[in-house]
Parts: sequence; structure tokens; C-alpha cells
Amino acid sequence: MTQAALTHPPAAPAPAAPVPAPRGGLLRWAADRSGWLGPIAVALFAGLLRFWNLGHPDAFVFDETYYPKDAWSLLQQGYEGTWPDHANADILSVPQSIPLGSAPEFIAHPPLGKWVMAIGEQLFGLNPFGWRFMTALLGTLAVLMLARIGRRLFGSTLIGCTAALLMSVDGLQLVMSRVGLLDGIQMFFVLASFGSLLIDRDHVRARLARAADAGEDADAVRLGWRPWRIAAGVLIGAACAVKWNGAPILAAFGVLTVLWDQAGRRGAGARRPWRSMLRLDAVPAFLAMVGSAVVVYVGSWSGWLATGGNGRGGYDRHWADGRAGLSPDSVLGIPLPQVPMGWVPAPLRSLWHYHAQMYDFNTGLSTPHTYQSNPFAWLVDGRPVSMYWEQVPYGQHGCTSSGGCAAQILGLGTPFLWWTACFALVYLLWRWFFRRDWRSGAVLCAVAGIYLPWFQYQERTIFSFYMVVLVPFLCLAVAQMLGAMLGPPGCGPERRRIGAIGAGVIVLAIVGCFAFFYPLYTAEVIPMSSWQDRMWFTSWI
Repeated sequence: MTQAALTHPPAAPAPAAPVPAPRGGLLRWAADRSGWLGPIAVALFAGLLRFWNLGHPDAFVFDETYYPKDAWSLLQQGYEGTWPDHANADILSVPQSIPLGSAPEFIAHPPLGKWVMAIGEQLFGLNPFGWRFMTALLGTLAVLMLARIGRRLFGSTLIGCTAALLMSVDGLQLVMSRVGLLDGIQMFFVLASFGSLLIDRDHVRARLARAADAGEDADAVRLGWRPWRIAAGVLIGAACAVKWNGAPILAAFGVLTVLWDQAGRRGAGARRPWRSMLRLDAVPAFLAMVGSAVVVYVGSWSGWLATGGNGRGGYDRHWADGRAGLSPDSVLGIPLPQVPMGWVPAPLRSLWHYHAQMYDFNTGLSTPHTYQSNPFAWLVDGRPVSMYWEQVPYGQHGCTSSGGCAAQILGLGTPFLWWTACFALVYLLWRWFFRRDWRSGAVLCAVAGIYLPWFQYQERTIFSFYMVVLVPFLCLAVAQMLGAMLGPPGCGPERRRIGAIGAGVIVLAIVGCFAFFYPLYTAEVIPMSSWQDRMWFTSWI
């Protein structure tokens, strides 16, 4: 370098002329917003599948004989009333007759899921479209949520949208989004709670990072107000207020959030992360999750609690009137002496007694059913539930086959998806145990909270469609495995190409399998021979 260059540095370059916006600005705009456009596109596809011809069949499907009528009763009376044996025919007749009685009816599940279903009935009436509307809407929104959750969990819009696409073409989730049953509603709340915990985790990590930058002691940092964890408690409480099997999921999510707190403090440099977590985080986590869940759960019974005037109201609403005890014989099946609890308001004591009866009913239900199954068979589609069946003679309802036709709604998870998920769960176990991958651990925690508790009910009458709550997490597991097939960051183009082909083949096979079984998910009239071609195993019949 010359002396002139040392003493006279070069002048600053002239300001660059504005770069004209590239052509194809719409594409750039779309790319900048792909974190939402991709999930929305998949959700629209899922919504089309779920809302198309939603009112078909014009019939009560499986347990629709209970929940839609209970939902209508809640709208009219605030509690579940009684219905005569001919109620279904009256409701579906033209002109319609709704023979709702004012006498209270014993019910086996909390009321929130039926209140949600009642929104559709309020909008569209007591008809198949009306009582299926909210399950279809929540089933569609769940696909959108899963895409965003997968994007946050794996840091990839592609993997998130893949998980959402897989759920949009899962047969069980489609069926449970098109019938008026409770499990699809519960699935929505469980997934929303999981997503809220993920957001809370990211906010906590950011708070701890700021504390570390400021030189604060990670063992003493107070994490302060955590609205997303409270939201998670509210949502999982709503899941419990739909069906009680949300309770073990609440326990699993509670453990998950405090373990994330401990890991976050350790990552921020805490010397005693376990001690600081137990001292600073455990009690707030319990209050945020369990406390808010209890408030939501009791609040879901507000209709039952508020309808006690003039001797009317829900089942056993006035049980505690004139009694000072909590229960005369037992609490949740455990024999107890008379417990003096007169200081507790009578409606709450009546509610507790009602819950004791519900518990005895739900745990003691052992009446044989044609489509009951063991949890060991659920992940491999061992025994799906036939929710609707009609044998259609030649020439009727569009049947053009001389051998007759069939129309069925079969609660069958898309077989290729569920069988792939079995391998994916094994992969996640390996990732979590040997690589300490927190993402795999999060998905496995949800799977454990949803699936494992059912194994204690070997004598109870239970059904495989309960696993619709598990479907989002199976799709996350498969999407994570497919993402790993694409190769780690920095791998060569050939590795990427081979991985992309393999992952693409799996996705296409799942979509094709769904298309093949689609008639069995929507009660489409098909030739009997085509129906037989889809009965791959005798246990499906």
C-alpha cells in the first residue's frame, strides 16, 4: 500500500441507487409470509374435506344418539333432559318434532363438549349439519394449529405443514371431525394446550437469555407473569371438561413444563437448576396448570349449578338438600363414613356426589360391544369402529352394481400413516434417549399422557376412536422422521435428493391410501365388491 493510500484513505462510495423491486413481487410477498400461507393452504384443504356434504348421512351416527340431543337440552334448559325412545325419528322427520322432556337425565361425561356442539345447533338447528358443524370447524382449525405448532417445534415451515397435511388426510381425524361426538372437540383443546406450552417455553428461554446477558444469577431469576402457561391450563381444563381422560394429559403437561423450566435454567448457567426449579417454578406451575384447569372445569358446570330453582335442575342437583354430609356411602367408589361437610354449599356437595356416580359408571362399564377393542391394537388399526352402515339395493341411492352397494362410516386411521407412525415413535424414543432431543421428548410426553392410561382399563368397554386425541402427535412424529430423512444441515445435494425422494414417496403413499379409503370415511355409496376390497383384515368387519 502506498503512502498516499495511508494518509488519504479513499472517499466513501457514493450512495447506491435504489434497487428497483424485482419482478414477481407477489412471489416475494408470499415467501415472506410462508409461515402463515402454507398452514392456511393446508387448513383450507382440510376444511374442504371436512365440510363437504357434512349433513350426510341424514341420520344419528353411533353415539350421536346422545350428545347432540344433550347439547340441544343444554341450550333450552341448561341441563341434560330426557328424551323418549322415538326422539331420533321425530327429530329427523319432516316436519320436525323435538320431544325434549324437563326431567333430568344421568349423563356420563362433563358438559363442555356438548356446549361447544350446541353452538352449531344454535346457528343451524337440531339437524345433522348443525350438530356436526363445530366438530368440523375445530377439526379444521386443529390442522392449522398443528402446522404452526410443528413450525415452532422444529423450526421449519415445511415440517410443520407436512405434519398438518398428514393430519388432514388421516381417516380417523376426518371421521371424528364429521360426526357429533366429543373426542374431536377434546383433541382440539389438548393440541391448543400443547401449543400454548411451546410458546411459554420460548418466552421463558428469552427471559433467561436476557437475564444471563445482564449478569443475573440463573438460580435466582423469577420468571414472572406467564400468560401462555395459564392459557395452557385453561385449555387442558377445557379438555377435562369434555371428557375425564384429559386429567392424565394435564399431569403429563404439568411435568413437561417444569422439566422445561429446569432445562432452561441449566442452559442459562444455573448451578442448581433442579433446586431453583422446585423453589421458584414448581408451585406457580401447579397453580397455573391445575388451578386454572379446576376453575374451568367447575365453570363448565355452571348451567347445571344455575338451574336449581323451583325444584328443577340437572340430575341430582338437589341431592345435598337436607344433608350435612358429603356422601352417605362412598366417594369415588371408596366406602366412607358420613363426612360432616355442611359448611360446603349444597350445590357443590351435590356436584361431588354426582361425580362419584359418574366415576363408578365410567370405570365399571363392561357391557360387551361388537366394536370394543384393546389398546394394544389401537396403534396398528387392529379394530376400527363402524359408526354407520347401510346396505343399498341395486337401483337405489345411486347404486348401479347388480351385486348391491354399501355405505359405511368406519373410524379407521389411514393405515399407511398409522403404521409409519409406529416406526416414527421408535425413532423419537431413540432421539430422546440417546440424543437428548427435547422435541422428541415433548411429543413422547404427549403420547404417553394420552395413550398409556388406557392400558389400566383392560376390563372396561373402550374403543379405538378415543385415539383421535393422539393423531396430531403421531403426525408430528412422522413429520420429524421425514425431516430427518432429508438429511442434516450441510449435507450434500445427493443426500438431499435421495432423502427427498424417500420422504416424498412415503407422503404420497399415505395420501393415496387415504384416497382409497375415503368412501368408508364419508358413507359414500360404493359397490359391495369395492367395499370388500377395502376390508384388508377380518377384524375390520
